[in-house]
Amino acid sequence: MTFEDKLGQWRLRIENYLQQYLQQQDSDCGNLAEAMRYGTLGGGKRLRAVLVYATAETIGLPADDVDSIAAAIEMIHAYSLIHDDLPAMDDDDLRRGQPTTHIQYGDATAILAGDALQAEAFAVLVSATAVQNKPDTIAALVQRLALAAGQAGMVGGQQLDLDAEGQAVSLETLSRIHQLKTGALIRACCTMPAVLAGLPASEIARLDDYANNIGLAFQVHDDVLDITADTATLGKPQGADLERGKATYPALMGLDKASAKAASLRDEACAALSGFGDKAHWLEEIADLMVSRSH
Repeated sequence: MTFEDKLGQWRLRIENYLQQYLQQQDSDCGNLAEAMRYGTLGGGKRLRAVLVYATAETIGLPADDVDSIAAAIEMIHAYSLIHDDLPAMDDDDLRRGQPTTHIQYGDATAILAGDALQAEAFAVLVSATAVQNKPDTIAALVQRLALAAGQAGMVGGQQLDLDAEGQAVSLETLSRIHQLKTGALIRACCTMPAVLAGLPASEIARLDDYANNIGLAFQVHDDVLDITADTATLGKPQGADLERGKATYPALMGLDKASAKAASLRDEACAALSGFGDKAHWLEEIADLMVSRSH
């Protein structure tokens, strides 16, 4: 199977899982459930879910065991995008080539849809057959997801990102912003399946190192694309980061050095996988994708 075929298989799997799960959670609460589905379904790279499934294959877990982990992380990611796009945050009208959730349903419903998706992520995480009668495993998974999503991870990084708008920041500060805002959830994609499998701490640490590097590589390349790609390809406004005065790697390093930095991080990520041998080839392919994608 080619890498493109494998990506398509994983993306279809998580899309179907999310659709079925969210449909089952439908309620009579007005447009809320519809807005939740709108903000979660209908495309996207699904890189986080793909990372969960690729990690599972690397360590010998069946995909059935990690569907709930992939879904939980995608719900957290979806909620964060819904909130990031709001007028009080990034004020974006376009996401994945479609009107953002608040444009489609209004600000208030978009906020509530994000709130509900964050709560639902933990509900789906603990619903999996693979974790039943394993209270210690459930606790460990919930803790990892909560830390990755909250003040110590994604949300904390978003606050630092907002604080840095229009400010002169160092490369060290910019890296910290993105290690929290983007990288924390990506690290959870690789470490949560490992926790579920009961891997030793040394192997979890190697997967964490891999994910930390590709998470940063993803953001560096994202900054490059914000300059080099067009709106139609990106599915969101081109040059939006520059307009908001956000610090970016090309702004601090120059475009060529930023591209080289992304490639270097990709190489470090692959080096962290050396102990897993050929079983890690999908993760290596994903590392390449992080710095070669067009959107």
